[in-house]
Amino acid sequence: MPNRTIRVAAIQTQYGQDMAANITKTEGLVRDAAKAGAQVILPSELFQGIYFCTEQNPKWFETAHAANAHPCVLAMQALARELGVAIPVSFFEKDGPRYYNSLAMVDADGSVLGVYRKSHIPDGPGYQEKYYFRPGDTGFKVWTTQFGRIGVGICWDQWFPECARAMMLKGAEVLFYPTAIGSEPYDDALDTHLMWQRAMQGHAVSNAVPVVAANRIGIEENAGSAQRFYGHSFIADQTGELVESFGDTDEGFLVHTFDLDMIESFRADWGFFRDRRPDLYGKDRC
Repeated sequence: MPNRTIRVAAIQTQYGQDMAANITKTEGLVRDAAKAGAQVILPSELFQGIYFCTEQNPKWFETAHAANAHPCVLAMQALARELGVAIPVSFFEKDGPRYYNSLAMVDADGSVLGVYRKSHIPDGPGYQEKYYFRPGDTGFKVWTTQFGRIGVGICWDQWFPECARAMMLKGAEVLFYPTAIGSEPYDDALDTHLMWQRAMQGHAVSNAVPVVAANRIGIEENAGSAQRFYGHSFIADQTGELVESFGDTDEGFLVHTFDLDMIESFRADWGFFRDRRPDLYGKDRC
């Protein structure tokens, strides 16, 4: 029998205030990636609009919707069904009086396999997410799509090795991270994109798993302040090598094919999961 393969894609583009226009732009890039054979296509974090968390303003709560009513989720469901692709869809979720930075996993038939709510919520200059989002209550998620088992963390999750390892222990075969990250308002000279990449490349190495990261680009104005998003979306293989990557202004999609059976054998050979010592991870030692 031939080995199982998966062809993945990451979208990198700029977004504005108009949700409908952002959805249309994302649909076009998803179509292009699907034409290139991509099966699982990752847009960036909160592509519904600008990254509004640079400020604290209650008006943005009006852009949150339930998963089954959010325009981004509904649009990607229809598109996934039409194209026969899977799409992890980042969106601003409203659940009664609760708000989350969430992701709906849309499979190739348009069904939503479930929702993941971002576990790690940052709070600092330019990234004031704790004002808007509760910490996620879903735990880490892995979904069996028509193309393979995928785990998805959201932006700040990508810095935490526990998130990647938890998804791997749940059986993930590829890890995906939609992101919105760029300049730091307190230091114009600080560029963290290499740290950002290396953190996820480390997850790829220590879990012997491909990693796909999609970031946005461009300068976004919000309440008189400007945030520059640095792109550098990438796809890394199971050794942490960047096999596909963008710079800070490239717009489009990255695509790559992985041999899942070969990677499974590679992972077993390295013994990272065989040699784990969770018995030493007590609360006093973490």
